[in-house]
Amino acid sequence: MLTDIQIAQACKPRHITQIAETAGIAPEYIELYGNHKAKIDYRLLRENTNADGKLILVTAINPTPAGEGKTTTTVGLADGLKKLNKNVMVALREPSLGPVFGVKGGAAGGGYAQVVPMEDINLHFTGDFHAIGAANNLLAAMLDNHIQQGNQLGIDVKRIVWKRCVDMNDRQLRNVIDGLGGRMQGVPREDGFDITVASEVMAVLCLASDIMDLKARLGRMVVAYTFEDKPVTAKDLKADGAMTALLKDALKPNLVQTLEGTPALVHGGPFANIAHGCNSVMATRIAMRLADYTVTEAGFGADLGAEKFLDIKCRLAGLKPDAVVIVATVRALKNHGGVPKAELNNENLRALEAGMPNLLRHVSNIKDVYGLPCVVAINAFPTDTAAELKLVEDKCRELGVNVALSEVWAKGGEGGIALAEEVVRLCEQPNDFRFAYDAEDPIEKKLNDICTRVYRADGVQLIANAKKQMAQLEAQGFGRLPICMAKTQYSFSDDQTLLGAPEGFTVTVRNIKVSAGAGFLVALTGDIMTMPGLPKVPAAEKIDVDEFGTITGLF
Repeated sequence: MLTDIQIAQACKPRHITQIAETAGIAPEYIELYGNHKAKIDYRLLRENTNADGKLILVTAINPTPAGEGKTTTTVGLADGLKKLNKNVMVALREPSLGPVFGVKGGAAGGGYAQVVPMEDINLHFTGDFHAIGAANNLLAAMLDNHIQQGNQLGIDVKRIVWKRCVDMNDRQLRNVIDGLGGRMQGVPREDGFDITVASEVMAVLCLASDIMDLKARLGRMVVAYTFEDKPVTAKDLKADGAMTALLKDALKPNLVQTLEGTPALVHGGPFANIAHGCNSVMATRIAMRLADYTVTEAGFGADLGAEKFLDIKCRLAGLKPDAVVIVATVRALKNHGGVPKAELNNENLRALEAGMPNLLRHVSNIKDVYGLPCVVAINAFPTDTAAELKLVEDKCRELGVNVALSEVWAKGGEGGIALAEEVVRLCEQPNDFRFAYDAEDPIEKKLNDICTRVYRADGVQLIANAKKQMAQLEAQGFGRLPICMAKTQYSFSDDQTLLGAPEGFTVTVRNIKVSAGAGFLVALTGDIMTMPGLPKVPAAEKIDVDEFGTITGLF
């Protein structure tokens, strides 16, 4: 059996100018990055006056070691729609180097449902993440230089909230002391690093509507507080202009293609467990302007990625989805039902039924909380039995939701036709899209609404520090911003060991901070971290390159 990278390397992609022509992008909007990648000038949004097409969100159950295949399904669905002669584009996030070299591996799809060039997308791509990291660290350098040069703003060095970043899983950098070496080497202080995808600069880039909006958002970012408890912003440090200059090209979405030649925009990459987990507004809007159907995805399970896509991205960008796909596998549902990974290939209807509440809760949230039509896509594995597939279908139909078997990993677009047909049907239905909470409500009410309505918790508990931060943020005028929950992806709760559909729990919020540029508040729960670490055996150990420059071991 061929690996994902072998399948991708066997593909003969079309020249990117042909893909642009297929998508209806005129040559003056294309900036080539070799033969198979291009950036799209954001002037296209101003100058193309076509009506927006349908927007389809692909989400999933809570992830497990068994795998769900959300990106694979997203790509395969788009190729399936293309086989139905639909005008379609994909809008995905860029992978972070941290997971590529860590546990998760790449994020360009899998099997015969991938975007290519797979190696480029999973590694340096067009340099967007490097530009984001450079802008983030320029701001950190200017902040520390301001303090070194006299600290005219009166910044309290013990209340600096801006961290440096690097796009790598490096736990060693979570907490550091820098500025050592004497008076001319800086002011010694406690510092730390986030992974680049957790930087607010990433969130700002993904939510910006144009370059001037990008500059304004960058300027609003809060980096520290003064001794008088006043927030200090990037604009106060006069860093917003230079940061925008670093990001002017990174703001332009990247055009690539699927294995079957469907146009794909891959742009931005915030994590959904610690950030808002969606690709850029710019890419989504361009895809919707060019295509009749835009298929996009949001990170991790629907409790994280979909919730933030709907409550943050759609709210801030004025988007309205037409249909939602919830991806699950029989193997993952059995894992939620208590079966260890080594035994997932065996038929086990009892465990499957025990794990089904996780899927059904996500389905109920999409239908009943957000008012959107949805279909369950079962990402097929050869070990799935007819009885197991029938059980999933029967349980979903009890909630009035159809199930489509997705065989895109093995068959590409051909294996996504049944799913595509159901999605087309759903897109023609009226929907009653609504948010899970009112952004005008007090912070604690919004937190409680997310926890009780989406996670199905008994409520939210704020520790003393979080209560103090909440009061300060409301006093500073940030109380009406939407909420970005930082929570484990493995459970509806803030305890990653509680699989399935747990009940009788509360969610503990230990820290609340403002991302004023992005336009939301971040609530940190449990032991979530903004800088991951590498596992005992990192994926990087298996990646290699031969004398011809061919990469192996990337998945």
